[in-house]
Amino acid sequence: KKEEAKKEAVAKTTEMPPVVVSDMVLKASDFPVTLEYTGQTKGFREAEVRAQVGGVLKSKEYREGQPVKAGQVLFRIDPAPYRATLNRNSANLKQAQVQADLAKIEFDRISSLYSKNAVSKNDLDNADATYKASKAAVDSARAAVRQSQIDLDWTVVRAPISGLSSKEERSIGNLITLDAQGSLLTTIVQADPVYVEFAVPADEHRINEMLRSAGHLRVFPDGISVKVALGDGTFYDKKGKIDFQDQFVDPSTADIRARAVFDNPGNRLYPGQFVRVYVDGNYIHNVISIPLRSVLQTSSGPIVYVLDDANVPAVRNIKIIKTIKNTCLIEEGLKEGERIVVDGVAKILPGKAVKISEKQEHKAASGDKTEGDNAKN
Repeated sequence: KKEEAKKEAVAKTTEMPPVVVSDMVLKASDFPVTLEYTGQTKGFREAEVRAQVGGVLKSKEYREGQPVKAGQVLFRIDPAPYRATLNRNSANLKQAQVQADLAKIEFDRISSLYSKNAVSKNDLDNADATYKASKAAVDSARAAVRQSQIDLDWTVVRAPISGLSSKEERSIGNLITLDAQGSLLTTIVQADPVYVEFAVPADEHRINEMLRSAGHLRVFPDGISVKVALGDGTFYDKKGKIDFQDQFVDPSTADIRARAVFDNPGNRLYPGQFVRVYVDGNYIHNVISIPLRSVLQTSSGPIVYVLDDANVPAVRNIKIIKTIKNTCLIEEGLKEGERIVVDGVAKILPGKAVKISEKQEHKAASGDKTEGDNAKN
């Protein structure tokens, strides 16, 4: 009876239906690679509006948070002391000019007498020195007038650039001083265009450069472009261009800093907000891509099951260039036109024929297409 039971068990094992799997035919193509990072927007220009003369703040002539134009009046500092200084220096200039005119007359008179040997050479030299000193005094007085006029003009504080204004740092009636803290009145940020700063992990950059050197990673003819997704997941409708990338690693973060610039009409991107950055334009050239779920990790490395014409699976060791989300890009081990098992790899018995499920095959193909679409997005 025991022998009969064993025979029945062997018969049942022999009669077990084949494992149902899905397969896919391998095809080589250019595989788009989208690099994803965390970024933060930053104003294209940021200007601190500072007072260049001290005094009492008399008025504010802009609405905080609103756009301002370059040259627009923002603040006025009490001009009275500077106007008084200008008037005093103007009077000093007139006085110096009178002295210079008198010195010129005296020099001309002494020169005439000297030509007739009526005065000594010493008298002529003294007259010449007095005339030159009076001209220097005029130049000094004129410079003082110019400086006092500049100081008076600086009592009207204008916007150095066009952009979005910030709140005032000093309110009307405050005494403005020229130190770092006391001179700051407000800040203006130009947000059109706008920068998006992001950091590339050094290890990722190194691997991508190795792939580029090996000829695997290339750039489409249209070049590299950048897009950003906002906090709610929506994409900003304009593409940007990378305009800066550091050539060294920041030791505090182990990242390489990079920056993209975007047109920002209407200031729809606000400086300081966090975004997701997507760098498009790279691709792996003429590569076979397979779903990650078709790969088994073993002690000898990753493997897949390759099917022959009789649907008998055989183990094949593979070498992966790069894994992107749920897709593996293959460097060695597989050829275009071969078939591999996609779903059901854990149930396979090597050497035992499997059954191909058309339903699963259609589902797997749809899933692969979705992965490819994700890579392109």
